[in-house]
Amino acid sequence: MEFKPLFTGKLVRLAAPKPQDNEYFAKWSENDEYLRVADNDPAQPMTPEGWTQFETSVLNSPNSFHFRLRTLADDTLIGVVGLFQIQWMHQVGLLGIAIGDPAYWGKGYGTDALQLILGYAFRELNLYRVGSSTIAYNIRSIKAHEKVGFRQEGVQRSFIQREGQRFDLILYGLLRPEWEKLHTQ
Repeated sequence: MEFKPLFTGKLVRLAAPKPQDNEYFAKWSENDEYLRVADNDPAQPMTPEGWTQFETSVLNSPNSFHFRLRTLADDTLIGVVGLFQIQWMHQVGLLGIAIGDPAYWGKGYGTDALQLILGYAFRELNLYRVGSSTIAYNIRSIKAHEKVGFRQEGVQRSFIQREGQRFDLILYGLLRPEWEKLHTQ
């Protein structure tokens, strides 16, 4: 039997963390635009040590799987992707992705990473449903989610507040049969 690649896409690969990675995350945390699209939390620069503590306390869980995103061309660290809040009994989980290096925004790296993490979710973890969300002004994220098959399932109106304005949070979902149909055509 020939297995499909789990960790390697067309532009990126899912990789394990390296000790020096947290220097990059600390640098990206100083980019206002990155912080405004990557997370709903208040923008705050982090030190490499702060990122290590965050990973240890929040990301390391038996119900989470997180990967670094590295380019195939030159092994450059460009972001992170993961599955979290997995409910094994129901075979459901949530997805998160962030491309930290602005040089790689809008060039297909996020879409490729989404394809990889969805393959991992459905083929390796045997999930049935993957959910995700994005802020309504994050057009790159919206396009990437829809390109890989996510369907808009709802909107949390005026959920995000940024600089005195309110923005909707768009909720997405993708079921295994929908994903399989896209990959058997």
